Amino acid sequence: MSPSASVLVVSQLDDATADAVIEELNRRQVPVVRLDPGDFPADITVAARLDNDGMRGSARTRTRVTDLEQVRAVYWRRPRPYTAPPGLGDQEASWCREEARYGLGGILASLPGAHYVNHPWRNRNAEYKPVELATAAHCGFAIPPTLLANDETAAQEFAHEHGPVIYKPLRNTDYQSADGRALTVWVEEAGPGDLDAGVTQTMHLFQKRVQSVADLRVTAVGEEVFTVRIEGSPSLDWRRHYDSLSYSLIDTPLHLAQSVRQYLDAFGLVFGAFDFGVDLDGRIWLYECNPNGQFAWFPEPITGRIITALADQLQHAGDHSAR
Repeated sequence: MSPSASVLVVSQLDDATADAVIEELNRRQVPVVRLDPGDFPADITVAARLDNDGMRGSARTRTRVTDLEQVRAVYWRRPRPYTAPPGLGDQEASWCREEARYGLGGILASLPGAHYVNHPWRNRNAEYKPVELATAAHCGFAIPPTLLANDETAAQEFAHEHGPVIYKPLRNTDYQSADGRALTVWVEEAGPGDLDAGVTQTMHLFQKRVQSVADLRVTAVGEEVFTVRIEGSPSLDWRRHYDSLSYSLIDTPLHLAQSVRQYLDAFGLVFGAFDFGVDLDGRIWLYECNPNGQFAWFPEPITGRIITALADQLQHAGDHSAR
């Protein structure tokens, strides 16, 4: 692969985390192409040939042309969903979206020789909470007692047994109000009286609340692990108060680093953002691992160190074994 081989950043335009990494790659004069599958087919044209010699061809956006054989690394961030041309009926539009997902998606997931951070199929596999928690327990993390159910009685019994419990969504799915405003489903405390027939409508995740004195965000990039202690949240879900929190970069406890490594290897991940709570006794409890978590909201120099580690992974892709 030539020195001019590019890094492909698969993400939507409004992505501060991807922007920060692209800026660092530009500073290093590493060729970068941003491609958002949500722009296909209106603003992306693809021609890929496959034969016994492998894949070759190109993907063209409004401003860049990517040689599919000359992609050194792929930074898979947060692309928009596949779309269909306007004016189609529901059935035709659905068919076009699925063809795009399995066609363009398959091409982007099989670029010859590319190093993925992370491979989209690895991300997908690691986003299922039941699999995530079961794997985490096997890797030695402490997991709070958890219930996954659409059974109203089971949920109430769990809340009586482990109260207070918290509810958290199983996935950060887009959710909008009736007037089109984007809404966030936060982590909230729930008691037996809050768990009514609505529980039966879909799957829910309930977990014993950790009486924490601090939170940890552990960001792993390849062999590098950055642990940030977070304090000062006035509510259960610290993501609601980024600006009012204190952040300190600390040494990663050895047992935690070992479990992080095992977990990444189990899913074939290069990057992972782990969330923990530290209880009154100092025990560290795993809440979740986001295989594609954000980090651009950290203050400097924390953000800069993670950006450097990611840029190193993408720039020096030939030094890493593809996952």
